[in-house]
Amino acid sequence: MNTKTLFLLLALAFLFIMGIYVLVHPSYQKSLQAKYFFEMGNYKEALVLAKEAFSMDVYNRMASTIMAQTITALKYASYIEMGEKYMAAINIIATHENISDADTAKIRTMCEIMVAEYIKLAPSVITDENLVQEASEYHHKFEKLLEKVTR
Repeated sequence: MNTKTLFLLLALAFLFIMGIYVLVHPSYQKSLQAKYFFEMGNYKEALVLAKEAFSMDVYNRMASTIMAQTITALKYASYIEMGEKYMAAINIIATHENISDADTAKIRTMCEIMVAEYIKLAPSVITDENLVQEASEYHHKFEKLLEKVTR
């Protein structure tokens, strides 16, 4: 047996042992579950599992990464949820025949909050594109609305 074949067999055996360790170790099992929930868009469950996995093994980089990415995704989801609530409130105000100065101030405040909160969001490579796109759309809507109410 030549050295290349021996080296290849040792590398494959090492990878096999590492794979079994990842599948058997409870921290990595939780990490894999967290990754699944993250990919399915259930960010709250993913965060809970990632925190559990990280608390079991602080050297579990997979849990650490999933936890960080889930926190980012939850910020985007929260921003979108807040945007939906504000848009619903603004639509209710817009149905009034006359919009008072107080209502205009409410709309301006909601728009300023949404524009300021968008700046705090920082996507990463792993952040769901749909979340980033939807947050961007809300940001543009609130920017345009802010321009209209500040005239």
